[in-house]
Amino acid sequence: MADLEKLPVTIVTGFLGSGKTTLISNLMRNPMGKRLAVVVNEFGDVGVDGEILKGCAIPDCPAENVVELANGCICCTVADDFLPTIEALLKLDPRPEHILIETSGLALPKPLLKAFDWPAIRSAVTVDGVIALADAEAVAAGRFAPDVARVDAQRLADDSLDHETPLSEVFEDQIACADIVLLTKPDLAGPEGVAKARAVIAAEAPRPLPVVEVAEGVVDPRVILGLGAAAEDDMDARPSHHDDAPDHDHEDFESVVIDLPEIGAPADLVTRIEDLARARNILRVKGYAAVAGKPMRLLVQAVGARVRHQYDRPWAPGEARGGRLVVIAEHDDIDAAAIRDALVPAAAAAE
Repeated sequence: MADLEKLPVTIVTGFLGSGKTTLISNLMRNPMGKRLAVVVNEFGDVGVDGEILKGCAIPDCPAENVVELANGCICCTVADDFLPTIEALLKLDPRPEHILIETSGLALPKPLLKAFDWPAIRSAVTVDGVIALADAEAVAAGRFAPDVARVDAQRLADDSLDHETPLSEVFEDQIACADIVLLTKPDLAGPEGVAKARAVIAAEAPRPLPVVEVAEGVVDPRVILGLGAAAEDDMDARPSHHDDAPDHDHEDFESVVIDLPEIGAPADLVTRIEDLARARNILRVKGYAAVAGKPMRLLVQAVGARVRHQYDRPWAPGEARGGRLVVIAEHDDIDAAAIRDALVPAAAAAE
């Protein structure tokens, strides 16, 4: 790539647990011969996604090309974190040929898009496309608006009221900003659920959008890379709930980090996470645990009460065998003491 060419950037957005990290992991393994760099943004200070992606590093995307921005939403920390990161990636030798940005599940993509108009980087980078991932099962279940009919009726009765939940606004802003939507986990939704999810996305999208079903993050890179959207020049076509606001925050959401002692069996932890999610409306749990008698670390990822776990790597020599989980929920559902009590067995907590 000539130095005068703008470096293409793909923004990968989507709700918590929609499969962004899995998608990027697959792109890293199949980069179409391009040198990649990855910026991953997490909500909470346990850098799970960044470590997963560094574990996928290959010669075309070495570990030093994977940059993690933790404990701060990328769309809220543009000047402090994002711009210096992009500038540093542009100085790499050899220079990346494509940058992938994985936003946190709570990020609004439009403020990030606006950053690409900053003079410091505008002449050097362009947004090749915005990819929105949507969990087919969750969208089909209407979890972004608990009672759509009632919300619509109340809005008609009083135009000054906005009864949509924060989750709904995040979802709608991500869809509105997208150039293509990847509908993930279609096997869990089934044909009827996929059809419902497609209808919801079509209703929310401000313009017709291609929707592609994707299982386990596997998609032909030619479908989502090289779109040439120049999205930073197309802002008016990407409406947001926050267009008239000078800034935004994420006070609707909060995270808490729980330290775990060594556990006896994964099944017990899975049950605790499932019960916690149902009892306290937890959106996302991710992190790792140490299992007694096992030489490898247990990676844990949960969306609501749906928990997945796998052993991801051996414990390093001298590394403390303990677990950490970041728990994310809406502000009113976060009670650190109650969450800790639910996840840490009483006997272990007393030690």
